[in-house]
Amino acid sequence: MSAVKLQANDYPISKIFSNDFIFTIPLYQRPYAWTTEQAGELLEDLVTALGDSDDKIDDINPYFLGNIVLIKGDKPDAQVVDGQQRLTTLTVLLAALRASVSKENIHILTKYLYQEDDFDPNDNVYRLTVRERDAQFFKEYIQDEGGIDKLKNLHTAKLSDSRKNFKDNTLLFINRLQSFTNNQLLRLTQFIIKRCFLVVVATPDIDSAYRIFSVINNRGMDLCHADILKAEIIGKISLEQQEKYSAKWEETEEKLGRDIFKSLFSHIRMIHIKSKPRESILKEFLNDVKPINAPQQLIDKILIPYAEAFYDINNLAYHSDILEEEVNQKFRWLHLIDNSDWIPPAILYLSRNYSNPELLLRFFTDLDRLASGLMIQRNNINERIERYSKLLYAIEVGEDLYAPYSPLQLKPEEQTRILKILNDDLYLIRKIRLYVLLRLDAALSEGKASYNFCNISVEHVLPQNPTSDSMWVQSFPSQEERDKYVHRIGNLVLLSSSKNAQANNYDFDLKKQKYFTTRAGICNFALTTQVLMEKEWTAEVLTKRQEQLIHHLKEVWRLQ
Repeated sequence: MSAVKLQANDYPISKIFSNDFIFTIPLYQRPYAWTTEQAGELLEDLVTALGDSDDKIDDINPYFLGNIVLIKGDKPDAQVVDGQQRLTTLTVLLAALRASVSKENIHILTKYLYQEDDFDPNDNVYRLTVRERDAQFFKEYIQDEGGIDKLKNLHTAKLSDSRKNFKDNTLLFINRLQSFTNNQLLRLTQFIIKRCFLVVVATPDIDSAYRIFSVINNRGMDLCHADILKAEIIGKISLEQQEKYSAKWEETEEKLGRDIFKSLFSHIRMIHIKSKPRESILKEFLNDVKPINAPQQLIDKILIPYAEAFYDINNLAYHSDILEEEVNQKFRWLHLIDNSDWIPPAILYLSRNYSNPELLLRFFTDLDRLASGLMIQRNNINERIERYSKLLYAIEVGEDLYAPYSPLQLKPEEQTRILKILNDDLYLIRKIRLYVLLRLDAALSEGKASYNFCNISVEHVLPQNPTSDSMWVQSFPSQEERDKYVHRIGNLVLLSSSKNAQANNYDFDLKKQKYFTTRAGICNFALTTQVLMEKEWTAEVLTKRQEQLIHHLKEVWRLQ
């Protein structure tokens, strides 16, 4: 992989607003948002930094205006990844200074706003072009000479928020500069142009520019790969259709929520590429999904249907006249899996078969079985990605997903391995023990249980370390015998709240009375209720219970 060229330099404003840079604000950027509070603070800081001494401008301490991050190659064209608000406000300030100085000094400032074409004003090259929706407004009322006079007469009520900010900040500067003499205005202009500096971080690569921004912007990053993808995709749609598709995009983002919407793109990438990420989501999505080749189709046929499926999966919101609750219950269990690698095949299958609840229930029953099996076996991410990649391919080409060696099905050797894990010291596998017991408890209650407790704990019936004078030592006299049973599933129960750790050593009858019941005398879990019904807790009881519970788990996940 070739190294990305990165440049970082500090430049005075005279260099920033020169032929070396032609700034554009990309579509993914938010609208201009600085209000009179931020704009006024900037101007007062500059006036304070200039001071009222008679020192030569070159002798005044330089003033640092912050960083800007650009996507820029060897040509002047530069997309602003970070720094839109400062660059725009500085442009407004320069325009306000031009409108405030004497006529013979106007030319001094105009060259920092645009490069004039000697023959046709329509061909002037503007130093900064704001977002497309506001670009013409900004040129006409801010950058063009005489524009501010027209701006004063505009009715604010008819303006968008960004245009209102343009107007309010411009008039704030104009009113503040009225108290300056022409010499003071020229001195302030000199100070801004010659002694105010920006650090420019430039890279020709959109992905590295985005990562740089995320590192140096300590205010929290509002920009994300979804915003950049929006600009790339919407920007390739005809102007007449852009507003319509922007609205579709934004409605989808709002429905999912910004964070969930961002994660959708990694799932779409997985559906298309079917491999573990090797580069950033932004770069792989642009290079491999190729959204700009057919941008409208991507939004209509991929983004929106996948987003709707993702929403239903996340919110247990599948709707159908039949089997609705059963399908949503499968989503509920899948959300307890300790990874999200199952989501791409879930999105793909649901989006393709939404109107067929019978197919959905069968598929998600087996996806739940697969995801549970991979979790119980503690398969690593590479193994999971490989398995789900094969499943995505099988879904796409229409393979029989229920054939014995389909990637959706657990292989015989996998089933054997899972059973061995379940039949061993389950308590010691911290990452799966609660999940397995919840699935088991739900099976024992025939699906009637609901788990809305804030704190569910896994507890032992036979204590891990019984006292030497307890009845437990009489029932299980040797340490070897206790070790054989203590951490196995037959000796485990669920409690809905934390109990006193010392109480775990109660003898069996007292433990049933005080430790395994609530104040109302009701146990919340079928798994624990079974224990309450036992008169004694012996090796024979434990052995029988172990076999029964493993049998139930075999039925839950169809383990042979």
